[in-house]
Parts: sequence; C-alpha cells; structure tokens
Amino acid sequence: MFCYSSLSMAKASSLTVPNPTHSLPIFLHPPSSSNLPFPFPQSSSNSQFIGLKLSSSSSHSSSFSVPSSSFRGSIVAKVTTGSKPPGFTLKDQDGKTVSLSKFKGKPVVVYFYPADESPSCTKQACAFRDSYEKFKKAGAEVVGISGDDSSSHKAFAKKYRLPFTLLSDEGNKVRKEWGVPGDFFGALPGRETYVLDKSGVVQLVYNNQFQPEKHIDETLKLLQSL
Repeated sequence: MFCYSSLSMAKASSLTVPNPTHSLPIFLHPPSSSNLPFPFPQSSSNSQFIGLKLSSSSSHSSSFSVPSSSFRGSIVAKVTTGSKPPGFTLKDQDGKTVSLSKFKGKPVVVYFYPADESPSCTKQACAFRDSYEKFKKAGAEVVGISGDDSSSHKAFAKKYRLPFTLLSDEGNKVRKEWGVPGDFFGALPGRETYVLDKSGVVQLVYNNQFQPEKHIDETLKLLQSL
C-alpha cells in the first residue's frame, strides 16, 4: 500500500508504480521546488539559523509570497498594541550597553529579525537604511534586534553602511519576553516590528516574514500619522 501526500495525489498521473516484486524499499524523494508555491529549503554552508536558509533561484524571489501567518501555529505575541513592552538592556554593534528607556520621549521602531547576512534580513536592513532620513524626519529611532553577537552586528552594519543601532539578544531572552512568534512551527525566528510612541506605548505590531520591505512601509505610514 502506498501513501501519497496531497501534492503527490495531484501528480498521480505522472507517477510510475514500482514493480510489486521488487524486494527493496523504495524511497520517494521530496517534490522539486518547481512544484511548490514557495522554494523548498535547501542546505547551505552560509546558513545562520539552525541550518535553515531559504533558497532563491531564477524562478523565485528570495522572499516568500505566502503570508507568514500560515506558519505561526498557535503562538500569540505577549506585546500587543496599546501595551508597554518589557524593558531591556543589550549590547550594540560597538559593545556598548543600550536600554529601551534611552529612547523614551521619542518614537522608536524596534524590529526583530532572524539573522545577520541572510538574504531577507539584509534586504530589510538596507530598506531601513535607504529610508532612514524619513525616520529621522519623523523624529523616530530605529533599532534592530537579533540573536547574533556584537561582532557579527558590527561587520553587518559596516558592510551595508547601516546608520542605526543593532542590538545583540544572545539566547533570545528579549525575543521570548516580548513574545515574538516564530515561523515554520518555531524553526525560524520571527520577523516582527513594533512602533512605540513617545510614551513607550506600542502603536503598531507588524509581522511579515517573507516581505521584509513591507515593514518599512507600514512603520512609516504609522509614524506619519502620530
């Protein structure tokens, strides 16, 4: 008896039924990425989050087009609109300690991302960089947070000329305290952005793993309305 996935059933007409007299087990290979609505994860020597890096090819962009909510499971963020998030004190890319309370009195954009140098995270960071003057005009600070250490952040910021603060949340303590939901059933750290007003109250929570530039659009839209 053979058990096929829904994808395999859809392609049943193209499958060849193995010879029933074959004495060795038959191993079915995963479907090729061309048959999936998003790229199938491939191994990469440059992967920086638990061995998983989303691959890109000539026929696919480096970010998914499906909504990230498809992979959230039942995780619910602890920090919500209208609440004040837990404070934190973390090291920046220069090894200096930075506290959330430092930004009180001005709007601040805090964005959590999976890892330095990954394609989507680089795209997001560069989008924040390219719109940085607009954030300054709105009187807002931009702060990126990931589990990478300070030396990784420093190299990342230097390579892409990032003008804003990157904080090292090694062990993902702050990520857990804020309740940032993961994707791929928790296998991939979530990509979530928060906008805090001058009083430190959250005015926007935006989650979109696969369209990193949308974070910039949504945060600027909110800041311009404050």
